[in-house]
Amino acid sequence: MPVSVVRFNLVDPAGTPETLAARYQAAVEMARYADEQGIDTVQTEEHHGVANNWLPSPFTFAGAVLGATKRIAVTVSAIIGPLHDPLRLAEDIAVLDLLSGGRLVTVSGIGYRPEEYAQFDVEWKRRGKLQDELLETLLKAWTGEEFTYRGRRVRVTPRPFTQPHPLLLVGGSSQAAARRAARLGLPFFPSAHLPELETYYNERLGEYGTEGWTMMPGKVTPLLHLSEDPDRTWATYGKHFLHEARTYASWQSGDIKSAVKSGAATVDELRAEGVYRVLTPDECLAQGLDNYILHPLSGGMPLDEGRRSLQLYCENVLPRLKDQS
Repeated sequence: MPVSVVRFNLVDPAGTPETLAARYQAAVEMARYADEQGIDTVQTEEHHGVANNWLPSPFTFAGAVLGATKRIAVTVSAIIGPLHDPLRLAEDIAVLDLLSGGRLVTVSGIGYRPEEYAQFDVEWKRRGKLQDELLETLLKAWTGEEFTYRGRRVRVTPRPFTQPHPLLLVGGSSQAAARRAARLGLPFFPSAHLPELETYYNERLGEYGTEGWTMMPGKVTPLLHLSEDPDRTWATYGKHFLHEARTYASWQSGDIKSAVKSGAATVDELRAEGVYRVLTPDECLAQGLDNYILHPLSGGMPLDEGRRSLQLYCENVLPRLKDQS
C-alpha cells in the first residue's frame, strides 16, 4: 500500500505570536487526527532565521506530535547536522525514542544555506567533518557506554528504546553523503530521485563491508492539497503555495538536487508545473503514487482550509487506497 505522509513546516509569512501559536496547536491536532485515521508519517524539517517563520526546532515539534499520538511515525527530514551539539542531540533523540516507543525517524544532512551556519557561528567549510563527528558520536552515545569525545571521557544516558539505536538516515545528494552513510552502515536518504547515487552507495557498502539501504524519493514527488473545487482553491489560495515554492527555490543553487524544486514565478506557472498539486479525491486516487505527501498548511495556508484538505484525503482517498491494497 502507498505511504501517506503529512508534512508540516509551520511557515506563515504574516504570522504573529498569537497566530503562530494557533498554527502550531492546529498542526498538533491535525497530526492527532491523521494518527487516528491511519496516516503513516508526520514529516517536519529545520530552517533558521527565515522571515516567514519556517520551523527552526523540529524535535520540539516532534515531541508535541509524539505525545499527542499513539502509532504514527514522525520523520524529521532533515536536520542540519553540523548545527547541533552531538551529545545534546543524542540525549534528545534518546528521550523522544523512549517516549514514543521508537516512532521517531531522523534524517541528518549538512544543509545548503551558509547564512544558517553564520547564525550559529559554525564554520561552513568544516561542515563535512562536523557531520562525520555528529554521526559517529550519536552511534557511540546510544550504546550507553563511556567513550572519548573531543579528548574527554563521556557517557550519555539513558539508552534509547530502539536497539541497536533509533532510526538514523544520512541525507544528501552528493557522493560524499553516500560514502559517509556507507562507511557508518547507515541508511541513505537522497534528497532527490538519484538512482546513480544509490548505485554508488551500494558499491561503497561492499567496499566497507557494511549493510544499509536507500530510502529514495520517486521520480515524481508532488506536494498535494485536496479540494472539491481545485480551480477555486488555486484562485483563492494559490499565493500560499507560490510563496513557499519561491522561498525554497531562492535557497537552491543550480547544483542543489531536491525532490521538490520549482521554477515558477506565478501561480499559473506553479499550477502548470505540477510540483504542487490541488486535486479532488478522485484525481488524487488516480495519481497512482508510491508516496502521497499532503501539505495542508503550505505557505501560511488558513487553518480551516488545511483541515478541509486533510479531512478530504482521510475520508475519501485513504480508505480507497486501503481497499486497493
